[in-house]
This record gives sequence, C-alpha cells and structure tokens, in this order.
Amino acid sequence: MKKFTTAMLLTLVLALGAILAGCGGGGSQLDMEALTGEYSREFEGTELNVFNWGEYISDGSEGSLDVNTEFEKLTGIKVNYSTYESNEAMYAKMKSGAVSYDIIIPSDYMIQRMISEDMLQPLDFSKLSNYHYIDEQYKDLYFDPENEYSVPYSVGMVGLIYNSTMVEEAPTSWTAMWDERYTDDILTFNNSRDSFSIAQLILGQDVNSTNLEDWDAAAELLKEQNDVLQARVMDEIFNKMEAGNAAIAAYYAGDYVLMNGNNEDLAFVYPEEGTTYFVDSVCVPANAQHYEAAMMYINFLLETQISTAIAEYTYYASPHTGTQNNPDYTLRGDEILYPTEDQMPEVQYFEDLDPEVRSYYEKLWEEILRD
Repeated sequence: MKKFTTAMLLTLVLALGAILAGCGGGGSQLDMEALTGEYSREFEGTELNVFNWGEYISDGSEGSLDVNTEFEKLTGIKVNYSTYESNEAMYAKMKSGAVSYDIIIPSDYMIQRMISEDMLQPLDFSKLSNYHYIDEQYKDLYFDPENEYSVPYSVGMVGLIYNSTMVEEAPTSWTAMWDERYTDDILTFNNSRDSFSIAQLILGQDVNSTNLEDWDAAAELLKEQNDVLQARVMDEIFNKMEAGNAAIAAYYAGDYVLMNGNNEDLAFVYPEEGTTYFVDSVCVPANAQHYEAAMMYINFLLETQISTAIAEYTYYASPHTGTQNNPDYTLRGDEILYPTEDQMPEVQYFEDLDPEVRSYYEKLWEEILRD
C-alpha cells in the first residue's frame, strides 16, 4: 500500500471525486449526512498528536478515504500523525517522557501494562456517543475489565501463510516452520512475544506462563529454528511472500488476506495447536495535552463509514458492529477474518507479565537473535 495525498479529498474537487466514485474510486469522500456523532469547531487550531502502527489507518491512497484529512476538515483540528513498529517501541518512547501524544493504539497486553503504570487516563464515555457500536464480545476483556481506558480498534489472529506452489503438502501445524525441506524459505516474526508464542503453542504451554523453565524450553526450540530461517521480519513480509521469495511464514490473518489479493498462490491455515488473538485499542496517554479533542477524534473513528474505511484499508477484522453488518464492506463475512464458531481455532490472549518474567524472556530473546 502506498501513501500519497490525493486531490479527491480537497473541497475544490468534489466533482472530480464524484466522477472517480463512479469509476471504482468510491469511498474517498466523507458522507456528512451519515455522521451520527456531534462534531464542532470549538477546538479549531488545536494540534492533535496521534501515534499508531504503520499502515494502520485509511490514508487516501488508492481511492480510500483519508480519515485524518476528513477529521481536520470537519473540526479544524490538525492531526500530527506518526507511526511505530511494535508495542515495545511505542512503550519505550512513551516511557522516556520525551514526547507527548494525545492518541495511541496499543495491543491488549501493552494496555494492561500501561494501565498498571498509570500511563493512561480514563476516557469520557459521555462524549463517545458511537461507543455502542463496539461488539459486546470485545468489552469487559482482561486488560481493561471495566472498559475505562480503551476503545477497540482492530482485532485478529495469527496464522500460517504458505505458498501452495512451493510446499509439498498443505501444512496444518506450526512445526512446518521447522521443516528442513524449506530451509532458507521460512519467515517468522521479528518480535519476541509472537515468536515465543509459536514455540509455546507447539510445546503445549500457556503463552503467559510464569514458569521460567517453560520459557527456557521455548527458547531452545527457537534456537533450533534459526538453522532453517530465511529471516525474521515484520512489514518486509509483504514483498517477500507476494513475490514468491519465501514458502512459509507466520503472520497476522488480515495481512494474509491483503497478500493473497496480490498473489493467489498464497494460502492460509490456523494451525492445529491453536493461535493467539489480539485486540488493538484506542487510548489516551496520561500526559495527553488535548483531551477534549482526543475524545472527538475517538468518536469520529467510531463512525461506521470511518470504521469501515479503516477495515477495508488494513484488512484486519473490525470490532465495530456497524462495519460488520455494512453491506458495502467488501470483507464482510470473510472466513479468515470472521471465522464461524466451528471454524474458530483455540486461542490465547497475550497478557502483561510480571517484570521478572518479562526481563527473563527478553534476555532469552537476545540470545536467540545472537545464536
């Protein structure tokens, strides 16, 4: 996905936008009449600092709706948008105290940690009139049991992606990522929790184990995997898998759906050992400078057309019932993103671990990378 500023989003070319909509470029204009929240220009001139994952919001590219630009036009609030690669990188930057953001979008276990460290502030749900759209299954979760600090943004699971022309038989187990037949054609995560979880699932462990011996066993398995790996990757996986430069990879289901659109040889499975489930949610840091503007921004993200635009762009499953039931949502009912009860694998959530365990597995991770 490419990022660029498109003239369709400027007021002076609404007519051009209408033409493009008729030619398949639809969805790039905000339907003002469909907005259900209340928005004002009382914070016009405010600069809202948003910190999000890369490629994680509809930005106007390829005919999509530019969420931040439309919010700016609607409210007069300028959005300063920057990105991070991992929860840990975001956390380190926030913990340094050198920066102040008004909006961040961490994953479940990181939200749990940041709440415990007083790094987040409660949200004013009286100003989030669109919160009712959040599916009940994504409320009251372990990381925010009282629904005080977070609003779900995207959800999903990890699975096994494989090139059907490069593997001898369709894999069903995470152990395929240790298969010597595919040496130098296997990709795995370049982050510790996701990588450890795959080894833990193979070993039948709890991915939130507090037993240090469990982490030792998982680390040994990951060291063995080093011999067959081509690389540890994050966003680089797109080019590698789409171009047929690797046979097997572990990654997020939504990203597979996107990759498959560019390479029909790719296939996907939730392995028999089970997998991990994530919920990324919108939060407001404790040191945010523009709280009221942040509330307006969150409510805007909860508009059905905005949520749908984000889900269409990211290819991740949406926790928003308006999007899930939107007949214009092209990924509605996708069996990978929204598996039925009988298709649903066994799942575990990541939880924040106590500092001793966290420090222990981080040292093991450094050893794995050096091995």
